[in-house]
Amino acid sequence: MVVCGDDGLAHRLAAELRGVYGEQVTLVVPPTAGGVPRPVAGRARAASAALLDRMNAARGRAAGRLGGTSAEPGANGRVLEAAELSEAVLAEAGVDRAAALALVWDDDETNIRAALTARRLNPRLRLVLRLYNRRLGQHIEELLDQAASLASGNGPEADASTTVLSDADTAAPALAATALAGTSKVVQTDGLLLRAVERHPPRPGEVADPGLCTLALLSATSNDPAGADGSESSGEQGPQLLPDAAAVAAATGRGTVVLEQVSYSGPPLPPTRTGVPPFASLFSRRLRWSLAGLVACVVALAVALTVVTGDHPLHATYETLLDLFAINEPALNRDAGRQILQLLSGLVGLLLLPVLLAAVLEALGTFRSASALRKPPRGLGGHVVLLGLGKIGTRVLTRLRELHIPVVCVEADPEARGMATARRLRVPVVLGDVTQEGVLESAKIHRAHALLALTSADTTNLEAVLYARSLRADLRVVLRLYDDDFATAVYRTLRAAHPHALTRSRSVSHLAAPAFAGAMMGRQILGAIPVERRVLLFAAVEVAGLAQLEGRTVGEAFRAGAWRVLALDANAPDERRDDLAGDAADGTGLAPVSGLVWDLPDTYVLQSSDRVVLAATRRGLAELLGRRGARDRAGRGTGTGT
Repeated sequence: MVVCGDDGLAHRLAAELRGVYGEQVTLVVPPTAGGVPRPVAGRARAASAALLDRMNAARGRAAGRLGGTSAEPGANGRVLEAAELSEAVLAEAGVDRAAALALVWDDDETNIRAALTARRLNPRLRLVLRLYNRRLGQHIEELLDQAASLASGNGPEADASTTVLSDADTAAPALAATALAGTSKVVQTDGLLLRAVERHPPRPGEVADPGLCTLALLSATSNDPAGADGSESSGEQGPQLLPDAAAVAAATGRGTVVLEQVSYSGPPLPPTRTGVPPFASLFSRRLRWSLAGLVACVVALAVALTVVTGDHPLHATYETLLDLFAINEPALNRDAGRQILQLLSGLVGLLLLPVLLAAVLEALGTFRSASALRKPPRGLGGHVVLLGLGKIGTRVLTRLRELHIPVVCVEADPEARGMATARRLRVPVVLGDVTQEGVLESAKIHRAHALLALTSADTTNLEAVLYARSLRADLRVVLRLYDDDFATAVYRTLRAAHPHALTRSRSVSHLAAPAFAGAMMGRQILGAIPVERRVLLFAAVEVAGLAQLEGRTVGEAFRAGAWRVLALDANAPDERRDDLAGDAADGTGLAPVSGLVWDLPDTYVLQSSDRVVLAATRRGLAELLGRRGARDRAGRGTGTGT
């Protein structure tokens, strides 16, 4: 395996491949930035310098760098330093004979250039790319797969798949769900939504609803705000992933994570609105009622004129409108009824002028505010305060709005990546440095439900959380921290300092690395759900060649603590979509067409032609994929495999 990257995700991914899957890994990093986290700007730079030095030293020792261009830290890996991913560097890293290549640089163009070069060097190479641009990623994935198919002659042994992932998309559902502790945990890709919920232990006399299946038993302290969050080092019983029926029945006083719903999550509003006139978005409700009242007055005056004068209704309406706009002749020699109606029409005309002026001004204000940032409305409460609109923050904002959660964003840079998304979703944004006094107050932090600190600077996130704690000691907080060890240390300290408040710390590299590693093993990883401080993976695998699944019933294939079959792809093999995580819309944009069957009986026998969706632990998935991977590597050594 070859991993190329310039930040912590590359190191975490290499460690995942070595420690969990037992693979030989070559890690390619920049000579001056190997192991250095993304830059920390502003006042946070000096405060975090010592932390960065410690992280660099630790990573340098772990990688075994000896000062040259490459080093051999152990039997299962080496580190290669290079300023850019040229063809010569990829060749030196052994891409021409590697099983898989992960390109996780924090730059889409660099990853695309290297992927095109690597595909030319090794058409049978399994590629995993980190791209933020999802639409571009779909096109690149199709292009590279087509190139691999043509170069290999569409051979049945070819396993040169291309997978495009985003650390932002992989981590965003977990971060959004963590902010809403006690509600849904969601793994969402474009056409597939897996929804898991935490449930508290049943009260005496109550019967727990198992949902579709039980994914995990939570630790004994998970429902306690000062609990260990699954830290076995504290001496508490940690979470149990994929328990069997006996373990679920024997567990008392422990919460569960159950699979409750599998459905498509589209935009908050349907593509077309019905029952609301098109001008509803331009004019306020009060203004629309005013216009409706004036129209009713005109109709009433026209009917009254018809009754008084005996004119035709159309002629009466015409004269009423002339009186309304003050362009009719005065009714001096007419009867009293006609004169009174003319005066009333003139009065209604006077009322019409300010209403028309208000309509024009309101429409102009609506157009102007459409391109401006909204401010938090008065009386707002129960919302989520989101700090940072970078790559991660933008994806989390989108997930929260899809779940119909009110959000207020705080961003210091008016040109940040997520500003356009905030305008499009009409989300209130507070511009300012979150470390300055008064900024969080402007975001109504004192009435917020939770705080999500997702800026790119660890110290900024930590400072914002501590300041928010001083304003509200019981506020639920989730902070994104770059290094997983640092995230664990911060979590334990905040938990000890505020035992009655819910605190969660998450490392993006920790959440994203399992999905990238699983994709490198040649299987489609659909997503991951964090269960306390562990990770449960969802993957789509072909049953053929897997002795643990092929020819067994669904019940027999289940292995507690390792993997569990959840769904079956009912489509014929030649009609299956290559990417279950892609958009499965049927053309209407309203529902996915995936062909997945989720209510499989335990007696169903898995055939070699089947493709299934399963939940697995990282080590369980490694066992499933590692055996086949060993056969593939043996085949490559003899020239008979891929």
